[in-house]
Order: sequence, then C-alpha cells, then structure tokens
Amino acid sequence: MISKASRLIVHAALAAILSMGSARALDISGAGATFPLPVYAKWAQSYSKETGNRVNYQSIGSGGGIRQIKARTVTFGASDQPLTAKELDAAGLIQWPQVVGGVTPVVNLDGIGANELVLDGPLLARIYLGEIKLWDDPAIRARNPKLTLPAKPIVVVHRSDGSGTTFCFTDYLSRVSADWKEKVGENVAVEWPLGLGAKGNEGVANNVATTKGAIGYVEFAYARQNQLTTVSLVNSDGKIVAPGKESFEAAAANADWASAPGFFRLLTGQPGAASWPIAAATFILLPKQPQDSAAALEALKFFDWAFAKGAAAAEELDFEPMPPSVVTLIRKSWAANVKDANGKPLLN
Repeated sequence: MISKASRLIVHAALAAILSMGSARALDISGAGATFPLPVYAKWAQSYSKETGNRVNYQSIGSGGGIRQIKARTVTFGASDQPLTAKELDAAGLIQWPQVVGGVTPVVNLDGIGANELVLDGPLLARIYLGEIKLWDDPAIRARNPKLTLPAKPIVVVHRSDGSGTTFCFTDYLSRVSADWKEKVGENVAVEWPLGLGAKGNEGVANNVATTKGAIGYVEFAYARQNQLTTVSLVNSDGKIVAPGKESFEAAAANADWASAPGFFRLLTGQPGAASWPIAAATFILLPKQPQDSAAALEALKFFDWAFAKGAAAAEELDFEPMPPSVVTLIRKSWAANVKDANGKPLLN
C-alpha cells in the first residue's frame, strides 16, 4: 500500500511534469507581409500540431511588420522589402529570406484565359501611369494580335497600405521604364497616378475579381486561390513566360546570396530565358539581442523547422523553398548574430 508521504511525492512529481510541459508550450507573435501569409499559416498549423507551440501571424503589410519589429511589439517581423545592412544595424536586427514567390498582374476580362494576355514591362508601366486607358489600345493589340480585346476602360487597382508586394512591383516598373522611375519610383508606398486602392493582397484580389476591366498585382498564391486570370510577361531575355513554380525557381537560381550583406537581394528582372521578371523573396526580421529570449528561440526553431520540413507545403502553395546552400548560410547567420543577454548564441 502506498503511504501518504509517497502519494505526496508522486503528486508533486506529476505537478512538476505538467508544469514543465506548460512552460514548453509557447506562443510567438509575428506581423508583416501579406505576400507569404498562405504558406506561413500552413506552416504554423503543422508546427503547432507537432510541437504544441503556436505561431500567431498578422498579415498587416510589410511596412507594418517593419514598424512593429523595430518597436519590439512582436517576436518577429516579415517584409517583402529587404532592409539594407545599414538599416539593420541601426535597428539592431537580423534578416534572412524565408521563401520565394512571385508577384503577378491579374485581370478581369471576359473571354481571356489564364496567361493568354501578354504584356511587357513598358506596357505595364504605361497602364499604371494612365497613358494607356483602353484594353483595345493599339500597343496592347500589337502584343496580342490573336486576342479579341474589349473596347473597355482599364480599371487600375493597387495597394493602399505599405506593402512589400508594391515594393517588388514598383521596383520592376522602375527597372523597365525610365518614365516610371522618374515620375513614381519604387517603395512600399508610392503616389499612384491613378486607380483604386485596396488593403493587402486580399483586397486587391477581391477588387479585381469583382470589377470588370480591372488589372491589379498580387502574390501568385492569391491569384490561384481566388481563381484570377493571370498575365504572361516578357522577361529580361525577351522571352514570354507565365507565372508559376518553374519561372520563380529559374529567377531564384541566379541570385547570389553569399555576397549580399544582410541578405539584401532583389529578384526582379533576373536574367534567364525561363525567369519570371517579378520574382521576390520574402524576409524575416528578428532582433539580434531579443528582449524575450525564449520566444525568439522558439521563432528560430519554427523557421528552422520550416526549412527542414516545410518545402512540400510551400510548393503546394506555389512558393519556392530556399536552396539548401542558402539555408546553410542562414543558419550560420543565426548562430553568429542572434544572442542572449550573456552574448551566447540562442540557436547553434
């Protein structure tokens, strides 16, 4: 028969075990880009099932994510606009690319199927500058001689919030159009010459889906999920390419991450016959010396898990995982830069 003293010891041991299990269960918070929301949400769901720890991610736009991580109100920030090494040092942050996707123009035109409409960079810039106003404009018809284009006004849709997707899109337009670069330029938020503003990739997707004659730009996963009509583009090699895994992978393959301080690297306008011209990496921002070391360590474990086990989920959602060689560089960067209050690496 178990004595009263023995029962007390057993109960105390069970309480300690339950307490330890409770302590291990952590919630980590992140905020930022809407671009990677589909894959981050999928990863978070799988990670929670496997570990019991939850990742709460708010897709508030890259600008909001940068502001919140600088204010240390979240464990990590997410942005499609990478910060320069100087900006990272000033804010005490580390940055790395987590996954690659693509920004794609989408349209709402009756009788036009996915990737049938072909545009080039200068045409796209002229549409967003308001110089080309009708879908049957001679310049568009010359690019698409086999399509029957409607004599309808073009309804331009753009982001209204600070957005890394906008940064990628306007960076591309600045590369292909001197007029765009001079008059508008590239940033997470710009002074749009015209058009309807919408919040998030979700807002742009919804506006295009419900507006006849509309054109917008969204991350490719949003185009697929909302069954929007995607557009083919002429890339820097003069080849017509459609958005998708193969063209995103081709663009990412040419990026030299090893020589990029702070992993500052843009994938717009990459060379290669198969490269999508508006490919983009999306980045994670984390303090070099976090206020909450336990939460920061769990964030690193989550993203390390995503590198190790999240590739299939990323590909199912039309994202491209980072190459193994780049993941090795990222892990070395974590060990060298993210440290606790005693200066020891959080994750070896």
